[in-house]
Amino acid sequence: MLDMRYVRENTDAVRENIANRGVSVDLDALLELDAGRLVLLKEAETLRKERNEVADAMKSASKEERPGLIERGKKLKEDVVAKEKDLEIVEKGWREEALKLPNMTHPDTPVGKTDNDNRVIDTVGEIRKLENPRSHVELAQMHDLIDFERAAKVTGAKFYFLKGKLAILEQAMLTWAIREMAAEGYLPMTTPDLARDEVLVGVGFNPRGPEAQIYSVEGTDLSLIGTSEITLGGYHKDEILDEASLPIKFAGISHCYRTEAGAYGRESYGLYRVHQFSKVEMFVFCTPEQSEAIHMELRRLEERMFQKLEIPYQVVDICTGDLGGPAYRKFDLEAWMWGRGEGKGGYGEVTSTSNCTDYQARRLNVRLRRKDGTLDYAHTLNGTAISLARALIAVLENHQNEDGSINVPDVLRPYTGFDKIG
Repeated sequence: MLDMRYVRENTDAVRENIANRGVSVDLDALLELDAGRLVLLKEAETLRKERNEVADAMKSASKEERPGLIERGKKLKEDVVAKEKDLEIVEKGWREEALKLPNMTHPDTPVGKTDNDNRVIDTVGEIRKLENPRSHVELAQMHDLIDFERAAKVTGAKFYFLKGKLAILEQAMLTWAIREMAAEGYLPMTTPDLARDEVLVGVGFNPRGPEAQIYSVEGTDLSLIGTSEITLGGYHKDEILDEASLPIKFAGISHCYRTEAGAYGRESYGLYRVHQFSKVEMFVFCTPEQSEAIHMELRRLEERMFQKLEIPYQVVDICTGDLGGPAYRKFDLEAWMWGRGEGKGGYGEVTSTSNCTDYQARRLNVRLRRKDGTLDYAHTLNGTAISLARALIAVLENHQNEDGSINVPDVLRPYTGFDKIG
C-alpha cells in the first residue's frame, strides 16, 4: 500500500507508474473516495470533540442546565454512531481501491510490458559443450529418479515423486543452503505451510478469485502459501520494531504450493513448473536507509549459490510490467538449462529478489521506532536462496556427462555420501 499523502501530492507520478506497470486502477475514483473519507473523518472528529465537551460540562452543570446537556449528549452519541457507520462503509471501498495500487518503481527499472522487455545485466559461467545433451526428464527416466505418472495417479498432473539418489540430492541441497544462509547471519526458520488470507493480502498476494495462484482451504480463512515470504512477512504483523534491532534477517524453510493456472507449453515441462516444491527463502525487515544495500546483498548471495553449484546463469533486471505489485525493484537469476529452447538449451528463472520498500509493511502494519522515539514504517525485502525443483533441473542438466551419468557438485558431496548418479 502506498502512503495516501504521497498519492495526493504526487498524482501525476502515481498515474504514470500505474500506466508503466500495466495495471488496472481507477486513480480518480480512489482520490474521490479518499476526499470523501477525509471529510467524514473530520466530521466524526468534530462530533466526538463536542460529545466530550458536553460530558465535561455535565460535571459542573447546574440542575437547570443538566436536562439540556443530557439531551444534547444523547443526540451527539447517535450522530457519532451514524457518522462512524458511514465512515466504515466509505473506508471499506477506499481500502479495496488503495490495495490495488502497485508500489512505486526504482528509476533504473526498465519500462516494458512483458518479460520480453526485461534487461539482461550480467552473464556468468561457461556453458559446457555436450554432443548429446539430455533434459532432466530424459536423465530421470534413464536413472529412474522421478515418477510423474504415478504422482498424477495419486495427486494429479504437475506433481511428482523424487526417488533414490535424487531424493537424497534434494535434501543435501536443502541442508547446504540452510548452512550457507546461517553463516551469512540469516536465522533459519521452518514456517507454517498455511497463512490467513489477511496475511496473504498484506504481503501482496490475491488468495481468492479467478486470478489467484494460491490454493485456499474451503470453509476457512486459510490458504496454502506459495512462498515463505508470506509467513515471514506476517511474522511481525502489527508490531513495532526497535531501529537498533534492524535489520532482521530470516531464512525461511517451507513447502510451496501454486496453482500455476494457464498453459505454458513445453518450456515448463518436468520439474520447471509444478504445484508443490520446497524452498529456502531469504526475508529481511530493515530501515528505509538500509534497503537498497540489502537488496544488492540478496542478489550477491543468490549469485554465489549458483556459482558454488557451478551452474551458468544470467542476471535480469525485471521491467515495470513484469514486477508484480509489491516490488520496487526486482532481479531474477536465470540458469542455463539444456531442456529449454526446444531441446537446444536456454535460460530459465531459478531465483528472484525484490525490494518492496514500505509497501508490504504498510499493509501489514509493521513499524519501527526510531532512536528519537518517532515511528516509521519498516522496509521489507525477499530473495530465493534455493528453489529446489528448479535448482535440481539446473544441477542435473549442467552436470551431466555424455554417457548420461551426473556428477554431484563438489559443495553437495559432503551431504550426499556419493559423487555421481548413474
